Amino acid sequence: MAVLSETPRPIAAILDWPWLWPLARLALVSAYLIGGVQKLTDFQGAIAEQAHFGLQPAALWAVAAIAVELIGSVLIMVNRLVWLGAGALGVLTLVAMLTANDFWHMTGHDRFMALNAFFEHLGLIAGLVLVSILSWRARRA
Repeated sequence: MAVLSETPRPIAAILDWPWLWPLARLALVSAYLIGGVQKLTDFQGAIAEQAHFGLQPAALWAVAAIAVELIGSVLIMVNRLVWLGAGALGVLTLVAMLTANDFWHMTGHDRFMALNAFFEHLGLIAGLVLVSILSWRARRA
């Protein structure tokens, strides 16, 4: 069985496209940007969300979530201190995974949905790690 040793030209052209890297970073943080803006414009709703998941004091958690979502996203988008932005978003995502997707306490369809969401969040954390690695390697090169 032959193994492809090179990337096909059309794929290489896409990967070389100068706007792909910034657009991929924007796509990666889009949910955080939307969430941060939403929480900022509906602060009482943000507080209620934190209280719903048992995070107290809820107002402090809401402020922290807004700051991390917005500042972390901007750091990744401008490709500066990516490790810090991605790390902060990763920790926030981990907290969300453990509080909102506690599938180990659920049964049936709720368990199925929470289990899927848990591992989707894990994949998002991996994406944040990968963007940190790529940014770091590009700066070293």
